[in-house]
Amino acid sequence: MDVFSDPANRDVYITGFLWILKLTLAGGVGALVLGVLLAAMRVSPVPVLRGFGTAWVNIFRNTPLTLIIFFCYFGLFSTLGLSLADDIDLNNFWLGVVGLSVYTAAFVCEAIRSGINTVPPGQAEAARAIGMSFRQTLTIIVLPQAGRAVIAPLGSILIALCKNSTIVGTIGLMESSNAMKDLINANGDAVIPIFLVFAGTFAVVLIPTGYAFGWLANRLAVKR
Repeated sequence: MDVFSDPANRDVYITGFLWILKLTLAGGVGALVLGVLLAAMRVSPVPVLRGFGTAWVNIFRNTPLTLIIFFCYFGLFSTLGLSLADDIDLNNFWLGVVGLSVYTAAFVCEAIRSGINTVPPGQAEAARAIGMSFRQTLTIIVLPQAGRAVIAPLGSILIALCKNSTIVGTIGLMESSNAMKDLINANGDAVIPIFLVFAGTFAVVLIPTGYAFGWLANRLAVKR
């Protein structure tokens, strides 16, 4: 591991994974918020909202993430002039977050909707019988139970999001995949050690994350 004994190479490695963690955190929050809204639309009594939610899910689930990231950069930024930050790295970061959020939200939506379907219909009917609105029924009765039922699927989506974050490197952000490429270009005789370090870091972070979500899902599972 002589490559990583060089402070400059260590900085490249650490900086790359810090970008990945930031993309995962920001993209995860954005996808969760948007996904819950889309799930509410999918089960809404308003046909227009149901149609919008269905269209969003079908379009973004079946569009390659690379194309979405490219659209955010070449469409929103280069063509339409939408700049989200003055610094080029921050701008690319936030464009990546937008792309990751809108893409991942489609999967979060379907996970939440599957959780909503596990809630017995009688509970929603009882809530409506005592005069609760659709919004109150959803937020007070249904979503808290649905959320506990889909912790494991949401964990899988978060893990996939972390790995998908490397695609943001295609628009110039120096995340882990670009960092690995630069280190390999500069140290061609150490390809395998560099690859093992980067792959191992993902494994060290994501495998415990998967087990943690599995444990949390069992701990918070709704007993019926």
